[in-house]
Amino acid sequence: MQDSPPTVTGRLEWRRAWAAMRALIADSQRTDLAFEVIDALSGSSFERSFQRFRDHPAGRRLLDERPSLLATLSDRRALENLPAGSFGRAYATFITSADLSPEGLVAAEAAAAARHPRPPLDADREFFADRMRDMHDLWHVLTGYGMDEAGEAALLAFNLGHVPNLGMGLIVGASAVIGPKDVRLSFQRYLLQAWRRGRSTPMLSVAAYERLLAQPLDDVRQLLGIPPVSAVHPQGILVGNRASGSNRWTVAPRPR
Repeated sequence: MQDSPPTVTGRLEWRRAWAAMRALIADSQRTDLAFEVIDALSGSSFERSFQRFRDHPAGRRLLDERPSLLATLSDRRALENLPAGSFGRAYATFITSADLSPEGLVAAEAAAAARHPRPPLDADREFFADRMRDMHDLWHVLTGYGMDEAGEAALLAFNLGHVPNLGMGLIVGASAVIGPKDVRLSFQRYLLQAWRRGRSTPMLSVAAYERLLAQPLDDVRQLLGIPPVSAVHPQGILVGNRASGSNRWTVAPRPR
C-alpha cells in the first residue's frame, strides 16, 4: 500500500451548517441534512480520523484488502440466514423493522454532496469515508440506540465522543435544547452518558465487521470494548420522538 496523498482541510461553513440544522429540526427524517451539517463543519476532523485509521495495523490491513462493507450489508438473505442472536442477524432485523437499507445512507450522502460538490478524494480516503458511512446502522445495533429521534441523538452523542466532529456536536447540542426537559435534565444527562460511552470505547473504525457478523452480538460488543447498556444507562435505553406540532417529546425506558 502506498501512502495516500495529503488532502486540504476543509473550512468551517457555519452559515451552511446552521441552515441545514434548522431544516433538520423541522424534518428529522431528512438524513441528507444530517450529512450536510456534519460535512459543513468537518474541518480537519475527517483527516484526523483517517490518519488514525491508516496508522492502525488493522486499518492498514483493511486498506490493503479493500473489503466492501456495503456489499456485505446489502446481502439481506445472507444476513437473515445467520444464526439467531448473531450480530448480522440482529442487524438484518433492525433494518427490516425500521424499513431501512444500507443503500439509503448512500443516497442520503449523495443528495447532500450534490448540493455542495467537493473535489474527489483519493482511493484510500474514499474507502475510509464510505466505510464510516456504512457502519452507522451497525453502530445502532452495537449500542442499542434506536432509530427514533432520542435514539439518533444518543448515537450521535456516542459518535461525538468516539470521533469528535463539530457538526455532530451541533446536532447533539440542538437535540439537547429541543428535547424533553425536567428539573434534573434527565435527557440531557442521558446524552452526556452516551457521549462518555463513545469516548471510552476503543477504535471502532478498524473493526473487520465482515468477519464479526456471524458471531453472537454480545460477544462482538465485548470484543469491541463497547460498555454495556446496563452499566451506562441503568434505567434502560430511551425511545421517543417530538410530538407532531410540538417541541415536547414523549420518552419511555426500553429494556435492553
